[in-house]
Amino acid sequence: MPMPFVGRLNPAEYLALMLSFALVGFEALIRVMTLALPTSLLSFFYSASRRLFLCYASRPLLAPAAESDCTLSADGDDVISDFPRHDSSYCGASPLAPSAVRDASDFVDLCQLHGYAAEEHVVQTKDGYLLGLHRLAWKKSEEGQRVNDGIDSIHKRVVYLHHGLLMNSEVWVCQTEARRSLPFQLVERGFDVWLGNNRGNKYSKKAVNRSPTDAAFWNFSIDEFAFHDIPDSIAYVLSTTNQSSLSYIGFSQGTAQAFAALSIHPQLNNQVNVFIALAPAMSPAGLSNGIVDALVKASPQVLFLLFGRGSILGSATLWQSILYPPIFVRMVDRGMRFLFNWETRNISESQKLAAYPHLYSYTSTKSVVHWFQIIRNKTFQMYDDDVAAMHMPLAGLQGSASKYTRVARYPTRNIKTPIALVYGGSDSLVDIRVMLRELPDSTVATEVPHYEHLDFLWATDVDQKVFTHVFDALDKFTRPVLDQSVFGPHRHAQQMDLSLANELRSQNKIVTAVNGTETSMVLR
Repeated sequence: MPMPFVGRLNPAEYLALMLSFALVGFEALIRVMTLALPTSLLSFFYSASRRLFLCYASRPLLAPAAESDCTLSADGDDVISDFPRHDSSYCGASPLAPSAVRDASDFVDLCQLHGYAAEEHVVQTKDGYLLGLHRLAWKKSEEGQRVNDGIDSIHKRVVYLHHGLLMNSEVWVCQTEARRSLPFQLVERGFDVWLGNNRGNKYSKKAVNRSPTDAAFWNFSIDEFAFHDIPDSIAYVLSTTNQSSLSYIGFSQGTAQAFAALSIHPQLNNQVNVFIALAPAMSPAGLSNGIVDALVKASPQVLFLLFGRGSILGSATLWQSILYPPIFVRMVDRGMRFLFNWETRNISESQKLAAYPHLYSYTSTKSVVHWFQIIRNKTFQMYDDDVAAMHMPLAGLQGSASKYTRVARYPTRNIKTPIALVYGGSDSLVDIRVMLRELPDSTVATEVPHYEHLDFLWATDVDQKVFTHVFDALDKFTRPVLDQSVFGPHRHAQQMDLSLANELRSQNKIVTAVNGTETSMVLR
């Protein structure tokens, strides 16, 4: 097998590669050592990192700022103080302590913190993966009632939300305030809310025909998400709710999966009445760090050498367990600034403490390699299995490789579902002009100034700057469904009108205009 990067890297890129190997090797060593250490020693490392932070931090992590809402007590625990208040018709409760959200074990626990009951579902894809789905069907006053379950149940519009790369459904509900959680806002507006999960992540790490310990389990990319995960999840939701269509809201890679799925499944366009893409991803320009960007563009397959062909960055949960939370937050912030040039200033420090521990979930190395293939080729394409073709002797000549080989592109201009894009003006992963060229002419794009990628999940004012666009799109392309409390009196009044009309008709008291162009009911 030819080395995928020989002859394609300059000296600086080789240096970056060697440093990457060193860091990955060091991380693997720490991981093995940690697995062998007793819990008491792990607690010691946690306490030590906490003391170091409190003693040597150059500035308090939670220094007062326009959006600051949390300070550290003397012992380092997070304490809510001076949290900004926003009017809300249903969530007047005080914000949750970041530690409560941080320590919640799963999606159901996070919802319970805010007073919502969640259902858990499992759908089997056609190729045998078992995906976890979550459902929020009830407002706080509706617990226990039947929703979209027959004639006598409450009938609601259905909306499906899907997360981004290296995430799971928890990212939608790990806010310290319910007003800034899109699923909670949607359910209070009368929607039946479903949230999906990709194969391999925390809620979908199982298959009927293979084990997560096998490399074959992790042999998937965006293609499998598009061909199986998205359409199979949507089919399950529609079948369970007895609906013919739903609304799709995606974030980041969750939008790319929908772009791909809708472009290759014509019938899926009839099942999705509107597609709302938050921080949409299709063909990003690349990473902000020049050396790393050049390295992965030169040979995306190098990630297989660094991380293997299984799950990527599987040790992230290890660092969460041994590092004091404010230190972990700083590491994540600096990593995002290094790779994407994101400042994350629109997210409060307390929200970072609450949400960053829920940020990571498992995915395959192959899916990340797929993204770097897309970035390198500057086109939203399917996974390229024939990497050797790019390293033929003539591959360096202009157009020679593409003359004989071409990876199939996703035909995104074939999408029929109405598309609404909501993107950030400071998001380095979104090139809106390139994206609009690849989408139908009817696509509508709205910019949120100064917003970065993660702001669409956790920004302090996300409910004001993003949710309004979501609600407008839903109201424009879907018809509200009257719930039982409204539909009951409406149906009774309708029946009374019909009875009155029948009575008048039987008494011959209906007069029809002679010209036949209009009909009126009058008494003789």
